[in-house]
Amino acid sequence: MIKTTNLSKVYRTEEVETTALNDVDLEIKEGEFVSVMGPSGCGKSTLLNVLGMIDSPSGGTYHFLGEEVGSLSERKRSNVRKHNLGFVFQSFNLIDELTVFENIELPMLYTKVPNSERKARVEELLEGMNIMHRRNHFPQQLSGGQQQRVAVARAIVNRPKLILADEPTGNLDSANGDEVMKILSQLNSEGTTILMVTHSQYCAEFGNRIIRMLDGQVVTENLVKQYL
Repeated sequence: MIKTTNLSKVYRTEEVETTALNDVDLEIKEGEFVSVMGPSGCGKSTLLNVLGMIDSPSGGTYHFLGEEVGSLSERKRSNVRKHNLGFVFQSFNLIDELTVFENIELPMLYTKVPNSERKARVEELLEGMNIMHRRNHFPQQLSGGQQQRVAVARAIVNRPKLILADEPTGNLDSANGDEVMKILSQLNSEGTTILMVTHSQYCAEFGNRIIRMLDGQVVTENLVKQYL
C-alpha cells in the first residue's frame, strides 16, 4: 500500500534549515497495523503528514497504492486523500459549530455521497460507537472519550483504505484510551490499514509492527505479531 524511498522533508527559513525526515525507506502492506514511536521532534508527525498527503516531500519518492503521489499537485493529492484516507488526531479537531451528526457527516459532503446514504452511514456509526444519544450535541458538550469516538467515526465514514492516527489516546484517560485502541484494533481486523504515531508502548503493541524513529530516520523495526 505504502512504499517510500529516500523520503526527505526539509524546512527552510532565511536563517535555518531543519531536516525533519532524512532518507526514510518504508513499506506498509495492506491490512497492517503499524505503530511509529520515538522522542518528540524525531519526525513522527512529519512522516504522518507526508504520508497523509497533507504535506509534500522535499525529496525521494512516495508510492501509494502503486501510484507515485509525492510529486502530485495539491489538488490531485487532495483528491487521493479524501477518497482513501481517514485521520484521527490527538486534539480531536472537531468543528465546534457542528453537531456530532454533522461532524461525522462532513467528509461525505466532500465526496458527494447522496443524502440518504449519508444519513444511514452516520446513524450506523453512532450506534456502533455508542453515541447515538449524543447525535445533536456539540463537541464541547462531550467528554474527551466521546469526542474521540466522534473523531474516529468521522475518520472512517468514507470507508478509507488507510487510517492515520496521531497520538489518538494522548488526551484521554486510560479507560477511554483503551476504548479507542479497541475500536482501532477492530477496524484493523475488518481490513483497514492503520498507521499510528504514539508515545505509549502499551498502545504501540496493539499494532503488528513497531517502527522507531530518531533524528528523522527509521532506526529499528520490530515485529510484534503476524497480521492476517
